[in-house]
Amino acid sequence: MATISSHTLDSVDGSHAGGIKVELLRLDISGTCTRLFVSQTDPGGRLVEEVAVTSEHLGARFEIVFSTGAYFADHPCATFSERILEEVVVRFRIPAIEAKIHIPLMLSPNSYSVWWSE
Repeated sequence: MATISSHTLDSVDGSHAGGIKVELLRLDISGTCTRLFVSQTDPGGRLVEEVAVTSEHLGARFEIVFSTGAYFADHPCATFSERILEEVVVRFRIPAIEAKIHIPLMLSPNSYSVWWSE
């Protein structure tokens, strides 16, 4: 099993971004899209999910989708100007069946920063 994890941070107020809906999709070489999980970040902004990956999936692309628009719509400091970002989408590959993929995310209403960490 591969492990997909994230830590989401709210760069507006420096808090952990809890309660964000997160989906993981597998985009197979054939064009088939398979939803692997729908979850949400915990109150500390963290997400940890195990995903079954077989050797045939190692050539696939994976897409993690963070629903950040809903988070900022309910934000206690929601006095921002126009918000245009509804989702943060990150495409990546899983290099090994037992891989540990950690994707931290710093977000604000109209920008984000993401990176990969082991």
